[in-house]
Amino acid sequence: MPHSSIDPNYDVATDYLQQSDPILGQLISKIGLYQLKSSSESDLINAIAKGIISQQISTIAAATIYQRFLQLYLNYGSTEEKAKAILATSEEKLREVGISRPKIRYLQDLAQKSLSDLPTLEQLEAKDDQEIIEIVTQVKGVGPWTAQMLLMFNLNRQDVLPVDDLGVRKAIKHLYNLTELPTRLSVAELGNKWQPYRTIACWYLWKSLEQDQVSFWD
Repeated sequence: MPHSSIDPNYDVATDYLQQSDPILGQLISKIGLYQLKSSSESDLINAIAKGIISQQISTIAAATIYQRFLQLYLNYGSTEEKAKAILATSEEKLREVGISRPKIRYLQDLAQKSLSDLPTLEQLEAKDDQEIIEIVTQVKGVGPWTAQMLLMFNLNRQDVLPVDDLGVRKAIKHLYNLTELPTRLSVAELGNKWQPYRTIACWYLWKSLEQDQVSFWD
């Protein structure tokens, strides 16, 4: 199945979303131009590490810890060098930058798999979304949500819907005047209206929360 990693015409995308979902369309008109930018990570270790570190903590805390993590490995250019450096870093040192013990184990597994058979970001570009999810979720601690963030912000896939994302669910609850958070199934059903631009729809939902979730991933 072909994937869509080339920037679409955003006017076409937002016009489509406004026509297919008038409620979301009102939000689009209020917020204006879609401005999601690809994340700056140049290798898969950094990209997946960003997702691991951000799990279950605030975006402000995640951004701070992630920058500390990056500082540890600034002098390692290649993926192989960085992976070996992570494996050589003591748990105490990683704890000092704010990474929890479970996440340390996840990062170590990421580094180990990067030395064996984990593809590069460039190699992932040629694969479809589901194949990428299946590959990266082989890393301990990497579930569908982390894989979807990789698809959206590192691989520029335009039709990704993270149904488990709390920000997306909160935004839907508020925007559609629901009495409780929507289920994964109801998020998926609503998202049918947004295909093939579900990533763009999510960006507007995140922006509606007036929080820094999007800026952390940009």
